[in-house]
Amino acid sequence: MAFSNLVLLFTLFSFLLLFRSTQSKLSADYYNKTCPKFQNLMQTILAEKQLSAPTTAAATLRVFFHDCFVNGCDSSMLIASNAFNKSERDANVNLSVAGDAFDLITRVKTALELGCPGVVSCSDILAVSARDLVVMVGGPFYEVVLGRKDSRESNPSIVDKNLPKALTPMNELLSLFSSKGFSAEEMVALVGAHTIGFSHCKEFANRIFNFSKTSEFDPAYNPVFAQGLRKLCANYTKSPAMSAFNDVYTPGKFDNMYYKNLQNGLGLLSSDQAMVTDNRTKPFVDRFAANETAFFDTFARSMEKLSVYKVKENNDGDVRRRCDQFNTLQV
Repeated sequence: MAFSNLVLLFTLFSFLLLFRSTQSKLSADYYNKTCPKFQNLMQTILAEKQLSAPTTAAATLRVFFHDCFVNGCDSSMLIASNAFNKSERDANVNLSVAGDAFDLITRVKTALELGCPGVVSCSDILAVSARDLVVMVGGPFYEVVLGRKDSRESNPSIVDKNLPKALTPMNELLSLFSSKGFSAEEMVALVGAHTIGFSHCKEFANRIFNFSKTSEFDPAYNPVFAQGLRKLCANYTKSPAMSAFNDVYTPGKFDNMYYKNLQNGLGLLSSDQAMVTDNRTKPFVDRFAANETAFFDTFARSMEKLSVYKVKENNDGDVRRRCDQFNTLQV
């Protein structure tokens, strides 16, 4: 009798382990039964927001990247600071992120909580929003598997060392991406997200003002472009919100024009322009400039890979009730 009970317990334990393993697997249809309106509801809100605020796509893509690169795709970037703790949003590199992305996530989460309370994670909302907005502005579709959980911490002190900056040297950029499992080709493709959005003047001011003793601006710039930037950003110290489009020709369209711009001295940021002069990255810049399909394919594959980077599942995280707050107050 005791042996039979042991067999029964072992069988039950094995089933529970199998069940948990099955439940933990990310899948594209994760919410089909628990929140069947998830995709349609998101599509409606995303389209409305992007139409009313065209910067939303670029802002959301940036938030997604900044979230994933800092300890995984767990929506820690969405947490707002409170009287007790600072969050990743307060890291210097994140202060310039456009608020449209956070507003979008709040709208989607509010709607989903009304229809499917406590079901859809903020991490999944962010991942799907980034993908769908890329598609809305002309970019490639790629699969986003679902089932992520939301982090229980958001630490601003670990942000800077995990994110690339406008002045980060190429050796450090390649090393940073490599540490996350991305090749030089994948890095060049992911940075191609700069084909939409803008950068504040302070991010490239060193290239257009007092660059050297012999030149007011970086000679890598197209001279006409540099003069235009100097005029645009003349008062950037008094007006820190001053900015320029990353892609001067098609700033609202996700395409390969960004790479063509780099070839013609129209790369806004120093770290971007360096990709066209470094032998480790130049071949990919040239290939993506010549072949948009090659760029789209590599970008889609790299985004799929990024979207599952160090995700949290099951008891490793929560499904937040509000995306900007932990379920339990962090003191």
